[in-house]
Amino acid sequence: MAFRSWRRLLLGRQNALARAWRSRRGAPLLRWKRCRHWSAGRTLDPEVRAFLEENTEVTSSGHLTPEIRLRLLTPRCRFWREKPDLWPYGDPFWAIYWPGGQALSRYILDNPRVVKGRSVLDLGSGCGATAIAAVMSGASQVLANDIDPIAGMAMRLNCELNHLDPFPIAIKNIINSDAGKWDLIVLGDMFYDEQLADGLHRWLRKCIRMHETEVLIGDPGRYQFLSHSIHNQLHKVIEYSLPEYTRQENNGLTSSIVWSYQPSSNSLESC
Repeated sequence: MAFRSWRRLLLGRQNALARAWRSRRGAPLLRWKRCRHWSAGRTLDPEVRAFLEENTEVTSSGHLTPEIRLRLLTPRCRFWREKPDLWPYGDPFWAIYWPGGQALSRYILDNPRVVKGRSVLDLGSGCGATAIAAVMSGASQVLANDIDPIAGMAMRLNCELNHLDPFPIAIKNIINSDAGKWDLIVLGDMFYDEQLADGLHRWLRKCIRMHETEVLIGDPGRYQFLSHSIHNQLHKVIEYSLPEYTRQENNGLTSSIVWSYQPSSNSLESC
């Protein structure tokens, strides 16, 4: 079965993923047993490591950041052709380099001053590319966050590929909780569900009000993002034309944009 079926499956299950992000607990879909925080020295499960190395391909082509090598699902992978239900873990959203994350990573690599000497939280990190870009560009502290434990393992492998010491990874839902003080929060491709977008909007405003955090958002122009009220409080930073391979992966989307979230003073006072 072609990978197109994987794409349909993952896009179709985004509602379930959104429910997991909205919840303080995980969802059965993600096989989330408990919240975890991985320190840099934590050892990977050998069985899972072997599975990921065997069933993903190391690639740096077809994306906006050829400097970053990642383990992804590609046409040369066994599960590109297999039925998606045969994948033994939670749905591998992390195995696709989504266009919003690509734009954020490209922007950080091209403009290292954005993160240099600063603390960075990468929300919904997935494959970890944006966190990796932040480390490469001189961030003083980086925390990657996702709700899928397998994504955390994939990030560790991707750090190795790029000759980086692994950064801490928080495997838990931190939306609606105090994530602590960060100079910069980055998030890509997270606005695919209206309720999740509402929760993100409230949480990001609170982070800005409490800690004066800067927020950058990457998105290729999905309807759920463009139609949400948060869009009225965004400043367009830069737009990138997507490579042909990424366009084909994303139903013909042609570009991806980095936005700066700048809520009004009245909006901050009401959160």
